[in-house]
Amino acid sequence: MFTPKYPPPDTATPAVPLQPTNDTTLPPAVPASATVTPAPYTPAPSSRTTVQVTPAAVATGTAAVLVVGTVLVSTLLAVAVTAASVALVAVVLRLLLKDLNHKH
Repeated sequence: MFTPKYPPPDTATPAVPLQPTNDTTLPPAVPASATVTPAPYTPAPSSRTTVQVTPAAVATGTAAVLVVGTVLVSTLLAVAVTAASVALVAVVLRLLLKDLNHKH
C-alpha cells in the first residue's frame, strides 16, 4: 500500500532517427571590427514611491507594539488568576458539601 508506484518507462521510438554527423567545420569567425560596444546603463523610471521612515514613526511603532504586548500579557495574567481562584472555590465548595453530607 505504501510502496511507491513508478510510471512505466518510455519505450516510444523517435519519429526521426538521429544520424551521427561527421561535420567538423566551425562557424565563421566574427571580425574584430564587428564587435559592438554596449550602451550605457540607464535605470528604468520607478513607478513605486519610496517610503521615508522617520525616527518619530519608529518610536510610534515601538510604543504601539509595547502597549499591545502589555495588554496581551495582562489579559493572560487575568485569565490565569481567575482560573486559579475558580479552582480554589471549587475545592472549598467540595469540602463544604462533603462535610454537610457526613453530618446527616
